[in-house]
Order: sequence, then C-alpha cells, then structure tokens
Amino acid sequence: MSDSNRAETGDRFNRYFKIAPVLCDEKRNEVFHIRHDVYAREFGFEPVNTAQRESDHYDRHSLHCIVKTADASNALVGCARIVMPDPLAPLALLPFEIACQGTLDRSIIDPARLPRDKIAEVSRLAVMSGFRRRKGEKLSADVSLTEQDFGGADTPRFPNIPLSLYAAAVLMAQRHGIEYLFVLTEPRLSKHFAKFGVNIVPIGEPIEFHGTRVPSVMRVAEIYPGLRALFRPIWHAIEQQLDDAYVAGQPAAPVASPERELAFC
Repeated sequence: MSDSNRAETGDRFNRYFKIAPVLCDEKRNEVFHIRHDVYAREFGFEPVNTAQRESDHYDRHSLHCIVKTADASNALVGCARIVMPDPLAPLALLPFEIACQGTLDRSIIDPARLPRDKIAEVSRLAVMSGFRRRKGEKLSADVSLTEQDFGGADTPRFPNIPLSLYAAAVLMAQRHGIEYLFVLTEPRLSKHFAKFGVNIVPIGEPIEFHGTRVPSVMRVAEIYPGLRALFRPIWHAIEQQLDDAYVAGQPAAPVASPERELAFC
C-alpha cells in the first residue's frame, strides 16, 4: 500500500465514523444501550431488562468510549470501557483478577505487584451487529484497506471497529497515566492484532467466560511504536477525534474535576 493510500484510510475513518470519550450522562446511557443490545438482547450473556441498559458496579469508576456514524443519522456503532482502580477502594481487584485468580501465570507479570494506579482493564467492548465484519471474511497476512472496506453511505462499516475501540482505550488510558492494560478476550484476538503490530501478551490459562477467554496484557507505551504503517493514519484520526472531544467537553472555568467532567457533552 502506498503512503498516499495509507493516509487516505484515516480520512475514510473520519468520513464515516466519529469516536469520542464519554463525558456526559447522555452518552453514558448510549453506551449502556449498546451493551444491552449486544450482551443481553443478541447474545444472552446478561438478562434483558425493560430499561434496555446494561451496566454494573465497575462502571462507577470506569472510562468509556463510543463510536457513532459521522452522518446525520448519528447511529450507534460500538463502545468499550476502561475499568480504572476504584478510588474508594484502591486495592480492590479488577474484574479479570477475580475471574482468573487461579489461572494467571505470575512469572510473566503479576498485577498484584504493580502500582494500582498504573493498571486498568479493557472490557465490555461491543459492536452493534450491523457494523461487524461480514461472517466468513478473514484478514490475510498482507492486509490492506480499500474504499469497499468502509461500505457505502447507507451502511458504513469498518473491518476493524474493535481495533479502533482498543486504540481509543489505549489513548484514553495513556491520558490517565495507565501503563498496563489488561484484557480478557478470545484466543484469536492476539493473532488478529499482531497483523497490525499490536502486541498482546497472554498471561494465563484460558477460562470459560461467555466462551473461551484468555487473560492478556498490553504495555501502553509499546503500542504506537509497534503499529504497522497501515494502521497509523487511523490511530492519528482517532487520537485527534478524542483530543477534540476532550477540548470541547471542558468548561472555560473553573477546570473540571473528574466528577464534574461527566456533566459536559
């Protein structure tokens, strides 16, 4: 892929999608709606409820990001959350630490020995069914993105919306001083991400949690330097969109506290 074609992938992402941190209750409810649609209504991992919102107690101390279409429909596409250490209970375990307590290989990395304010967990990543890559499509070792990969004006799609959500999670975690991002995910994810230069290291035996899941870790500082040239323009597009959203979400004065930040949308 030529340099000009690579640069165009970032432009295409901006043309079809907008990604943002969740800085207000309205967007937080949209995140919970996506999660209910995917985790409860579609897959049955969680109970369906009349409010059509899926949330748990970790959301109280989590960061969230959301993807929508960039057209007038502003359609919900996907979301992810970053579970941060609980400020009210700094030593409390993250979800993966509880689920994988007996299966982690602590010779690789021991989260219990890391500074609690430097670790977080990416979880509850969800993409609405209409925006997932078509079933049966596979990425070859020589991946390239074309205009067709983004669908059309009526049904925009992106072959790696999950990767974009992980990129946003890394950038948001970096903004908050996180050095290690843990994830409990499907075994094939590390191979898929490796094609883009993202190094996800398994740190324990698989467990059964809504299917087979493997605990893994990403070093935040190592993600961008390892990215293949193919994905860097999209990373830059995501980074700029996030930065713009943070600037737009800040009041002129006084500087927002973490609690007040959620009031701005």
